[in-house]
Amino acid sequence: MLVGKQGRRQVVVRGCRRLVGLGVGLLLFVALTSGSPLMAAAEPVVKPPGGWSWLAGYGTSHPGWGETVTRVETLDLVARYEKVVRAEIGTSWYRLRHSLLLELPLHLITNYDLTPMVGINFLAGWTMTGLGAIQPYFFAGGGPLYTATDIAGMGTRLNGNYQFGVGVRRPLEGHRYLKLEYRFHHVSSGGRRKPNEPLNSSKLLVGMTF
Repeated sequence: MLVGKQGRRQVVVRGCRRLVGLGVGLLLFVALTSGSPLMAAAEPVVKPPGGWSWLAGYGTSHPGWGETVTRVETLDLVARYEKVVRAEIGTSWYRLRHSLLLELPLHLITNYDLTPMVGINFLAGWTMTGLGAIQPYFFAGGGPLYTATDIAGMGTRLNGNYQFGVGVRRPLEGHRYLKLEYRFHHVSSGGRRKPNEPLNSSKLLVGMTF
């Protein structure tokens, strides 16, 4: 059931948007003030691959995008573990690193009284390591997702999700990376229950790899 406490919801949404804006500003600040060139292709940055990342951000579904009808806004927190499968694919600027990603996402639905959605994601990722300091990456995959409340138009609480996204990461000191990424996120029951109105959402996340 939708909660009528619009004041609290608006405060949470504004806080989330400020967090995303702060993360974008921090990424730009690090990129612009670093001593190394942004596109130093001749000397690629050497960093140990893999490890844990924490990402946080904001997401919203888009009514009218596909069969999506319901607006669902989320505050997102994602723990991610990366396992490198192949450290080098290709040469020169199109050199890639192929990884498997395991994610444990927590999505707090801000317009359903901070109701959580929790799940597990299995993703394949590729990082462009031949462009120097700024390293673009992209990923795709999915997994199960459980919602702790009934969302209008969805026939079950246990659903599946798939997603794909793009991002950039910037190496920092101490084997850390600053990350900024966008992802498309789809949630539905796959036709197991009716009604089956999916949630097609956009998510913007910022984070750090350790």
